[in-house]
Amino acid sequence: MIKSVFAATAALSMSAGAALAGPYVNIENNAGFAGSDYIGATTETHVGFDGALGESAGWYVQGGPAFVSPDGGDTTTELSGKVGIGVDVTERLNVYGEVSAITQDEINFDEDLNVGTKVGVKFSF
Repeated sequence: MIKSVFAATAALSMSAGAALAGPYVNIENNAGFAGSDYIGATTETHVGFDGALGESAGWYVQGGPAFVSPDGGDTTTELSGKVGIGVDVTERLNVYGEVSAITQDEINFDEDLNVGTKVGVKFSF
């Protein structure tokens, strides 16, 4: 299933034509804690593309290596990626969503892929 998501994303980025911006680089670190105990961190190093969908919406796709560093453990290199969209409902209200994925322990898209979603609403004052 995820192979088809990546294929559709690649097709979308190639078909965007003049609405395509980029590429860009996004480096993001996400660290985890349980109370005051440090659990570990994942640093994603992505190359991405973004573009417009009409006058009030935009999309992005990005991916690359992710360095997973558990506290006290060995750092592993995985593959990660994100696909997202945002829509301005009004001048002050934006609705957005994202699907992200990262391999686990080895690069095997059929068995070892963790997938997450994010949806949200942003209201500007």
